[in-house]
Amino acid sequence: MPTIPEPEKNRKAFRRRFVLYFVKGLLLVVPTFVLVYVVYALFGFLDGIIPTSIPGLGLLILLGAITLLGFLGTNFITQPIARRANALLDKVPLVKTFYTAVSDLLGAFTGQNKSFSHPVMVRLTPDGHVQKPGFITSDDLSALGLGNDMVAVYMPHSYNFSGNIFIVPATAVTPIKINKAEFMKFIVSGGVTDLGKKPVDDHLVEADGHKAE
Repeated sequence: MPTIPEPEKNRKAFRRRFVLYFVKGLLLVVPTFVLVYVVYALFGFLDGIIPTSIPGLGLLILLGAITLLGFLGTNFITQPIARRANALLDKVPLVKTFYTAVSDLLGAFTGQNKSFSHPVMVRLTPDGHVQKPGFITSDDLSALGLGNDMVAVYMPHSYNFSGNIFIVPATAVTPIKINKAEFMKFIVSGGVTDLGKKPVDDHLVEADGHKAE
């Protein structure tokens, strides 16, 4: 077998190192560039909602206005006003449905009654070889005429801010002792995000689909 001349070996080794370092550079630069671009674009969009001659002032005004509305809504909006607003929404069912859905979705992430707090794996095959990650959002489906043996599981889509709700037997659900934020990132990233060793959430769901005491 002919031997490869030393200069040729050095050139091949150099090319391999060059490609390796270039790929590593891409892995460092591309996520950073995408993050900076998204933050910049989001900042520009929000700042442009209230046009001003001073960059950033529109965003500060917008944040201040939203905070003020939250303060007023929390402390000064009385029940009669709330009932009147609901009565107006009742006259436009489609608008009320959209408003309620968005409100509940935001509350699921940031409100006092957080819904995405019970990470689980749902068995899709009897042998359990195929499973899908999700979050139990309700273990009381009596309003649907279903008993305690069924639960509602929200299954987020990967690389998308969307998902589907499935009604599954509680026995097909296995609780996962994992930080819910890390679990959500793992799903949305398509399983690319390293779960690592994160603190486990205190409130978990037992194997029968009911919340732990």
